[in-house]
Amino acid sequence: MKISFIKIIKENSIEALSLIIVIMIWQLVADGIVQNNFLLPSFYDVITSFFALVKNGLVFMDIFISLLHFSLGITAALIIGIPLGISMGWFKKVNRAVDPIIEILRPIPPLAWIPFAIVWFGLTHQAAGFVVFVGMVFPIVINTYTGFKNVPKVNVEAAKVLGCTQNVKLIRFIAIPSAMPSIVAGIRIAMGVGWMCLVAAEMFGASERGLGYQLWFNYYLHRMNFVVVYMLLLGFLGLFIDHFFRYYVDAKLLKWTAGTVV
Repeated sequence: MKISFIKIIKENSIEALSLIIVIMIWQLVADGIVQNNFLLPSFYDVITSFFALVKNGLVFMDIFISLLHFSLGITAALIIGIPLGISMGWFKKVNRAVDPIIEILRPIPPLAWIPFAIVWFGLTHQAAGFVVFVGMVFPIVINTYTGFKNVPKVNVEAAKVLGCTQNVKLIRFIAIPSAMPSIVAGIRIAMGVGWMCLVAAEMFGASERGLGYQLWFNYYLHRMNFVVVYMLLLGFLGLFIDHFFRYYVDAKLLKWTAGTVV
């Protein structure tokens, strides 16, 4: 156990050293150069503010609310985006019918939907989840469509020769495994976009709680040390979500690709 712990420290020494250097520079610049807590709170002030939030417990409710908004958005995006991308990539008529609509809606910034989210859903969890959904659904649709368009034709023809002639079976056993790397990449891209949309939705009125809401609320109170705390929480949560998906979901879905390149 002791040997493995030392090994972990050695393997992550560069990362730990870089973080320590950044923290030291941050503290020195804030205290020695800027000397203004509103313009740049020091690391010490931020850490003190973080423990104050942990002590009163409100930060945990905000984390839960933000994760709820994100969960609503990604669930809806997966349910709609993947089947729609599959249909567009496999059936030409569906692609011809849906593609113009997608290409008109896709360039509209997700934040432009915030007024409609508030009008349709009010200041509810569904409103923030809808904005997240708008930001996530198009990357999922496009990458799923691209993955299906790039399925090797020889694989489909070989399956037909072997007796797999139904579209449902061809999609399930041939197209989906072949397109899975593209689908997974689309989900990862969508998660990053959705997380940014979540923060914006909570900041600009689509929710009465959440990390983004608290960030904007503390800005109005000129408590920039708390603003930085919520910024860092958003960053660490986004990092955790991406790593969880990469090392658990991605690894299981694409287990068969392990070691193909590196």
